[in-house]
Amino acid sequence: MGYLKRIFASKDLLKKILFVVGLLFVYRFISHIPIPGPDPKLVKDFLSSNILGNNQVLSFLDIFSGGSISRFSIAMLAVGPYITASIITQLLTIVVPSFESLNKEGEQGRNKINQYSRLMAIPIALVEGFGMIRLLQSASSGANMTFLNNLSIWQWAVMLSSITAGTMILMWLGELITEKGIGNGISIIIFSGIIAKLPQTIGQTMQKLFIGDFEATELIKVVLIAGLTVLVISLIVFITEAMRKIPISYAKKIRGDKLYGGIDTFLPLKLNMSGVIPIIFASAFMNIPSFIGFLSTAKTQWIANASKFIQTTFAPTANAYGIALFVLVFTFTFFSTYIYFKPNEVAENLQKQGGFIPGIRPGTQTEKYLNFLINRITLWGAIFLSMIAVLPFLLKPITNDPNLVVGGTSMLIVVGVAIEIKSQLDAQLITRSYEEF
Repeated sequence: MGYLKRIFASKDLLKKILFVVGLLFVYRFISHIPIPGPDPKLVKDFLSSNILGNNQVLSFLDIFSGGSISRFSIAMLAVGPYITASIITQLLTIVVPSFESLNKEGEQGRNKINQYSRLMAIPIALVEGFGMIRLLQSASSGANMTFLNNLSIWQWAVMLSSITAGTMILMWLGELITEKGIGNGISIIIFSGIIAKLPQTIGQTMQKLFIGDFEATELIKVVLIAGLTVLVISLIVFITEAMRKIPISYAKKIRGDKLYGGIDTFLPLKLNMSGVIPIIFASAFMNIPSFIGFLSTAKTQWIANASKFIQTTFAPTANAYGIALFVLVFTFTFFSTYIYFKPNEVAENLQKQGGFIPGIRPGTQTEKYLNFLINRITLWGAIFLSMIAVLPFLLKPITNDPNLVVGGTSMLIVVGVAIEIKSQLDAQLITRSYEEF
């Protein structure tokens, strides 16, 4: 209660929280706006046929869109295209020299890179929107529903424009939250979408567990899942908060008759420095096989066969999906860590400020030492995140529930974003405490 009182006592912080909540209401409102074109009654009939409950691919995508796919909403892609564009631009900063130089220009350069990400998100949204509609066409044809068949060029243009506009609006809302609210806006939008869909997902899971006569085995499953959920959440919190403190000393300086410096502090290196970014990036990449499923209806036989093979092999409940997810989370953990923490820049700044690590020479030796530490620390953080991501696949034979596989990734994102929001609130409260002092 004391923590809440401190939040409510700070008017500026309370305004930021209310601002974020207000924008999340706008997001949820947008997620209920239907795509213009198909007859609403036919769409309702299609959804009532429980296609989304039986189709693993659509069910998986529906959770990460906050239920927007099941409502055939303009927000059905959520912020996925923007995340994909951000991944591409971050990769370009490593490969392309001009992007690398922009990244080194500080805030101005990063703003240009962000602008490229926004522009790149538009064609990606058009392509993914086309793939999603074709995927829904395939599912509706299998259910003898024809509301998406025989679309004219004008209807395609209106639908794709609406989906792209929905994605760009959500991207804008996310940037507003980052700029004027608390935490990372894109992560918070994904977080709110998963939370909004969570009650329905839990209900479907419980329904599948209790189908038929209730037996002791079902009770054991429920207790097992509940116990593991609590354990995994505890581990995620522990690993996210874990850090290694590197001692830093500053040389003493004499100016006139006064002595400056000589302060001992530490450099915190978190075990999971990149937070939930690796999970979000990996999930965005693993959605690609689902979106290219529309090629399964191609007239060229080898393209259709290849598309079906990729979509089936990397279905959200397939073992290959679990292996690919493990590799991607592991890789993106290192990739994201070196985006946020650059040993050469840290070593250079320490040297300029007269700081040093005891026993390590400033400059190149400090950079090598930090590289060694960050690689060793991140290795264990990457293994942990990857293992948690694929844990539901190990439980699938016990529970026989595909929603649990999706729930594992969702839980990582939800818990990780919640911890980030808590850290942001703590930082805001500490800042205001110093200002009052």
